[in-house]
Amino acid sequence: MIISVIIPLKDEEENIGQLFSELNQVFANISYEKEVIFVNDGSIDKSSEKIITLIAGNPSFKLINFRKNFGQTAAISAGIDNSDGDIIILMDGDLQNDPADIPKLLNKINEGFDVVSGWRKNRQDKLFSRKLPSWLANSLISKITKVPLHDYGCTLKAYRADVIKNTRLYGEMHRFIPAYASWYGAKITEIEVNHRARQFGQTKYNIFRTFKVVLDLIVVIFLSKYIDKPIHFFGKIGFWSLFFGFLSGIFTLYLKLAEGKSFISTPMPLLTVVFIIIGIQFILMGLLAEILTRIYFESNHKKVYLIKEKINFS
Repeated sequence: MIISVIIPLKDEEENIGQLFSELNQVFANISYEKEVIFVNDGSIDKSSEKIITLIAGNPSFKLINFRKNFGQTAAISAGIDNSDGDIIILMDGDLQNDPADIPKLLNKINEGFDVVSGWRKNRQDKLFSRKLPSWLANSLISKITKVPLHDYGCTLKAYRADVIKNTRLYGEMHRFIPAYASWYGAKITEIEVNHRARQFGQTKYNIFRTFKVVLDLIVVIFLSKYIDKPIHFFGKIGFWSLFFGFLSGIFTLYLKLAEGKSFISTPMPLLTVVFIIIGIQFILMGLLAEILTRIYFESNHKKVYLIKEKINFS
């Protein structure tokens, strides 16, 4: 069995040395074959140079350098696509995730689970800017996706490769991987993991990222229910709009014939036309979405990142 640890990072030169040391200490007690893939997401500091120095002569540690910053989801996707592991573990490169938790994740996987999600129960972050928005987002995501996890935002998670390898990730979708996996029948559990305060560097997160998460959640809802039948979503809205347009038209005729009101004396004729036009547009949008869906399923998927170089890959 091969273990792949994927670490996306950006501008973490001060943390890389300690992270490298802690990973080696953990791996000394793990008998499985392992690889660590650092994905440098367009760092402007000396993260890449430091990693290259540390991994020299150690083929188990690998590096992917992006040409520019594509975001954490793209970095995770690149690591997954280039990994050889039967079990894939994701973790942050800022030392807030503790490598010592890796054996705990593996033990749970060996109990028969497909996804093991970390839960930062004692989270070492600011209350109002990080913890409170996270609590609200996790509650909302759990309720909507029907996958009850305390901490979707925790990067530290373990996956069996067969439930994650074919998942295409866009936007900020990496946090929703457990939800994706559940759609395909994956067995999911959660364990408490250690969370440490940031020692060096600056956090890449802020409260405004919560709004991006909400928007991505809307996408997840749509994908979970309508990705293979978008006409049902757009068509439903279209037919309701046509129905209200029909009612509005009937009421307009009633005002004209029964009460003698001129068409131009009320807004009802305009409302009728608007409802009908919107209804037709939504139905046509559904047809276009059906065409795009077929193209999506029948064509090759384009990567959301561009790799500059790969080091220590055969």
